[in-house]
Amino acid sequence: MEVMQNIRPGLTREITLDVQEHNTAAHVGSGSLRVLATPSMIGFMERCAMELLAQHLPDGYTSVGTWVDVRHLAPTPVGTQVRLQCEILEVEGWKVLFSVQAWDEQEKIGEGRHQRVVIDQQRFLKRVQAKQA
Repeated sequence: MEVMQNIRPGLTREITLDVQEHNTAAHVGSGSLRVLATPSMIGFMERCAMELLAQHLPDGYTSVGTWVDVRHLAPTPVGTQVRLQCEILEVEGWKVLFSVQAWDEQEKIGEGRHQRVVIDQQRFLKRVQAKQA
């Protein structure tokens, strides 16, 4: 089976997550306020892209994030729902480029691009173990 055969431009996914205290700038240390932290928003975007790829990959394969270029446009308080959408823009070998966007209940809060690389889990973990030895 060709690992990348089902991964193509135009595939999309949308997820909804709640902003919790551990997602705030004050908690993660990227700021002092109790609003959605930029690193948390980026993590939400990466999750959307990772889940989209996971739907189309065979067992034993996953993806890792390798690049982000994101703008955080507006603050979002704790307790607010955030909707994330990702779309595959390009597939080049094992690399997959996504458009990522985020909205809270009132407005667009983030947008950008994100790249992931599809990997063989066992091979990847062998590299990790070699670093630990």
